[in-house]
Amino acid sequence: MAVLIRLATRKDGPALGRMGGSLARLHHRFDPKRFMLPEDVEAGYQWWLLRELKNRKAVVLVAEDGAQVVGYAYGRLEPRDWNALRDACGAFHDVWVDKAHRALGVGAHLSEAMMAHLQALGCPRVVLSTSTKNRAAQRLFARLGWRPTMVEMTRETRRPRAPRRAAPR
Repeated sequence: MAVLIRLATRKDGPALGRMGGSLARLHHRFDPKRFMLPEDVEAGYQWWLLRELKNRKAVVLVAEDGAQVVGYAYGRLEPRDWNALRDACGAFHDVWVDKAHRALGVGAHLSEAMMAHLQALGCPRVVLSTSTKNRAAQRLFARLGWRPTMVEMTRETRRPRAPRRAAPR
């Protein structure tokens, strides 16, 4: 299979929206309290990723098999963050490969291309997050040389209780 990895263009908008929506639904299934799922998730992802095409610090890649877009990756340069104790770096936010093209090396090619593009933008390292339930992504990234550095934990806040009323006497 000869899949081409290239920078995304505006014409890729519908495919980016579809795949971004699929990624959002997957994460929402993993943990619906943690991951949002707006009704217009495809339109939202398409809007966001097309907007990022204009950002000189962002990289949006697609994997193309023939004339069909079958995967994408999104990352960007991030500044030093004192809250996260993270120096300036590249952040690898998304990678998605359509089901029919998984286990064929497309995700690895997208990931390595993202690393190359972010490195060319001058970042010394790239960080990413995966859902704890996304074992396939974790295996892919470990195989490509990523190491675990943080574990995000989430706890829901308690809803305030209505004040108790005194019992009638």
